Amino acid sequence: MSEVQAICIDAFDYDLPDHRIAKFPLQKRDTSKLLVWKNGQISETLFRNLSRFIPENALLVFNNTKVIQARMIFRKKTGASIEIFCLEPSEPSDYAQAFTQTKSCIWLCLVGNSKRWKEGKLTCVTPDGQCTAERIGRWGETECIRFEWDQPEWTFADVLEKCGELPIPPYLNRKTEASDKETYQTIYSQMKGSVAAPTAGLHFTDAVFQSLKEKHIGREELTLHVGAGTFKPVKSRTLAGHEMHSEWFSVKKSTIEQLIKKEGQVIAVGTTSMRTLESLYYIGLLLEKNPEASPEALAVGQWEPYPENVDRPILPPSVALGNVLDYMERNHLETLTTRTQILIAPGYSFKTVQGIITNFHQPKSTLLLLISAFTGGRWREIYDYALANDFRFLSYGDSSLLFNDAYSENDKMINTGRVQEEYRRSTGGVQEE
Repeated sequence: MSEVQAICIDAFDYDLPDHRIAKFPLQKRDTSKLLVWKNGQISETLFRNLSRFIPENALLVFNNTKVIQARMIFRKKTGASIEIFCLEPSEPSDYAQAFTQTKSCIWLCLVGNSKRWKEGKLTCVTPDGQCTAERIGRWGETECIRFEWDQPEWTFADVLEKCGELPIPPYLNRKTEASDKETYQTIYSQMKGSVAAPTAGLHFTDAVFQSLKEKHIGREELTLHVGAGTFKPVKSRTLAGHEMHSEWFSVKKSTIEQLIKKEGQVIAVGTTSMRTLESLYYIGLLLEKNPEASPEALAVGQWEPYPENVDRPILPPSVALGNVLDYMERNHLETLTTRTQILIAPGYSFKTVQGIITNFHQPKSTLLLLISAFTGGRWREIYDYALANDFRFLSYGDSSLLFNDAYSENDKMINTGRVQEEYRRSTGGVQEE
């Protein structure tokens, strides 16, 4: 078992009283509080002042995924209700195609009260038509469900709109309300597919974007469709027993170009953006060894980043990202689409991201492990401050801006001349004396 796998999750527990969990958002998104962690020091302000703390000419990277109404209630002939929670499309597997399907499609789903659904089809009736659900197989913990509907002009996006409900996080301990349809989406959401919002982005407003623009702070977008696994607690004693969820992401070629141009100035908006950006580095490592890899082979595994995986080159971030860019150009790809299962935990060395905007996360969660890794293990100082100073927690809560200048020397090495020199030597660019 590696050092990372041996990490005990109990070390990442803290007391979060229910009254500190924000059950609803503030009326004005950018009036939420913002905790700033820089040079090991904490300060606080309002989110609308974000641009004052972002370096000029930095690059912010956003996840533009959009939450779908993934929770549907179907009925048995007896009248008993069965909840079906859509996770990701199966046939067709492409999200855009899946939402435009008419008559029928197949999704991987979680089924509530599954034992009560012995056989046959379930029905969801609306004033305009009806949809049926049929179980056709299993895939791990998920069920393959075939949906069919009787209105030929409906797409599956229409079916979700008519039959579905927005799946707000379970820890809010309340039912979805009409207001959540607006407040549980970022104002820049575009690409349908998530079952949870990238909540760090919920604080942004047009006014905040304008203030960032005036300071010449760049903006790029990527897409990672957030799965239900984002709420999955670590139930095993150590990380070795926890399986990370796998999620689809896509990044445009123009975004890769900006990441190379802005190396050392990249700030991720949210943990989903962070996981995507860091995954790109490991895709670049794979392409260094196998430049003709298939898109399926580019998927990033849970333990890919850690030192025990020694059979790989050491590359500066710009070179790794350059490999990704070259791959896209050779294959005439404007967008790279693959999956990541990356687990970022203490012991991880960050490659592409120098700052993160993120909310305050659940105890004993993989998201809290990521924050610990990013702050050199000093997450508890940050969370103790937030708890003592009336910050609101979780999805509808307040936000933080964290910089990675509290790293150890080992963490910093990837962004210093030493790794650049090692790379040049390994490629024959520098002769040893």
